[in-house]
Amino acid sequence: ATCPRRLQTHPPASALPGFRHVHLQALLGFGLLVAFLGRYGPGSVAISILVVAFAIQWAILIQGFLYFLLNGKIYMGAQSMVGADFCTAAILISTGALLGRVNAVQMLLLTLLGVTLFSINEYVLLSLMGISDSGGCLTVHTFGAYFGLMVSRILHQPHMDKRKEQQDTGHQPDVFAVLGTIYLWIFWPSFASATTVRNDAEPWAVLNTYFSLAASTLAASVLSPVLYKESTLRMVQIQDAALAGAAVMGMAGEMLVTPFGALIAGFLAGLIPPLGFRFLTPVLRSRLKTQDTCGVHNVHGLPGILGALLGTLLTALATADAYGGRLELVFPLVAQGSRTATDQALCQLCALPVTLLLASLGGCLTG
Repeated sequence: ATCPRRLQTHPPASALPGFRHVHLQALLGFGLLVAFLGRYGPGSVAISILVVAFAIQWAILIQGFLYFLLNGKIYMGAQSMVGADFCTAAILISTGALLGRVNAVQMLLLTLLGVTLFSINEYVLLSLMGISDSGGCLTVHTFGAYFGLMVSRILHQPHMDKRKEQQDTGHQPDVFAVLGTIYLWIFWPSFASATTVRNDAEPWAVLNTYFSLAASTLAASVLSPVLYKESTLRMVQIQDAALAGAAVMGMAGEMLVTPFGALIAGFLAGLIPPLGFRFLTPVLRSRLKTQDTCGVHNVHGLPGILGALLGTLLTALATADAYGGRLELVFPLVAQGSRTATDQALCQLCALPVTLLLASLGGCLTG
């Protein structure tokens, strides 16, 4: 009863392909996406692999004590590895706010505390509050972004703001962005649907994520030339928009968002990174003294909040007639009669401030 649906055991035949895709996304997708800095490119990839290697081991232990402990032993399977990869993805998002400012040992300490806090946040949201967050909208994107941002704020050093070379971009970063974006498009739909209950049901999370990715890319293509002088669309901008489009479907992906709704949500999410980098990032740097190296606030944080609000709205509108037998898979407590759709929506909404609070306090402690 204490095991969240996201971490329940599936037959190996159905879980192993999902694990492969999630692992590739965590290692290659995120590893290349954080390597856009010209000065820190190769080092960033090395640090991300180090973080992955350590985070998976620590997450298996922490999540094992929370979910898979039976008779003094931790039982492992492909699905527990998927849970560890989700945790690793959140930590890699956090490192994006700190690249070039911390060394490898400090990054391992960040991983040690970040994995623990991620697991606590996930346990509170999925087990105690019973929310639906299959694609990690809150647990991965929102937590990872604001945890990293708070650590960055605590580590603020005035002279670092003058080092504009950290924002250096050139041909090498574009190569990393091309590869990272391709892996993102290929594997993120599988990442978003890896923890959804299958039972031969239609893969709503896969379809909705693809629609959202497509719409967010169009949004960036429309808005970027308006905000910036250069008329040529850069690959880094498509990368950021695609990430935002994937993040906004983290909670709503397996719900009845409809293709039209996924296109609208993806388009709105795709507007966030260009606007954020143009207007919000300078404010973060100058007023709030927070240096966001990879722009995780625009790419993961704000789209994650938008996705949580969208998921809350869809939860409030959920009915047995619309979902049919799938209601028990997406909202088991509503299907069992333990909660009304309104109560479930309220829990989904309350999960947002809970995540922000744990991420902020944990980031302060870690920083």
